[in-house]
Amino acid sequence: MTLAILSPGPAIIAAIQTAFSRGREVALPFGMGLALGASLWGLFALAGLAVIFKLHPGLYRGVKILGGIYLLWMSWGLWRAATLPLPEAAEKRFGRGFWGGVALNLSNPKPALFYSALLLSLFPGPLSLARQASIYLTALSTELFWYAVVTIGMSTAAMRRRYFGAKFWIDRAAAVALFALGILLIVKS
Repeated sequence: MTLAILSPGPAIIAAIQTAFSRGREVALPFGMGLALGASLWGLFALAGLAVIFKLHPGLYRGVKILGGIYLLWMSWGLWRAATLPLPEAAEKRFGRGFWGGVALNLSNPKPALFYSALLLSLFPGPLSLARQASIYLTALSTELFWYAVVTIGMSTAAMRRRYFGAKFWIDRAAAVALFALGILLIVKS
C-alpha cells in the first residue's frame, strides 16, 4: 500500500502541490481527506465493488470519465494559478480542503481496482466482519500516516522557500501531470 500511495498519481501530486503552495494548515486537512477517500475505495472493495464494476462495465467507465474530467478541471485551475501570487498559507479552510481531498480520491477508480486486486490476492476467501474491519482500519491508518508525512514534510519552511523560487514551473509541471493522468483515466480501458 505504501508504494501505491507514494507513486506519482493525482492524489500525491495534489497533496505535494497543496503543501507547497498553501502551507500545513490547508494541506494537512486536504491530505487527511485524500487518505479517507482512498481508504473508502478499500471499504468499497471489501463490500464487493470490484464485482459490481465487472458486472456493469458501463458504470466503471462512467466513474472513470467523471474522474478524468475532474482531474482536467483541477489541472486547468493549477495551470492558471501558476502566474498568480500565492494565497495566504495560513488560510483556514478545513471543511473545503478535507472534502476536496475526499472528492479527488473518490473521483479516481484506480484505488478501487488496486484495493480489489490486493484484497482478492491476499484474502481470497470470505472474510468475517471483524477481519474486514481490521483490514479497513489498517488501510485507513496507512493512508493517514503517509498523507500526513507528505503534507507536513512538504509544507516545511525550507521546502516552501524552494517552491516559491520555482512556483511557475512546479505548478505548470504539476498541471501537465494532472492533465495527462486525467486524459489517461478517460481513454485507457
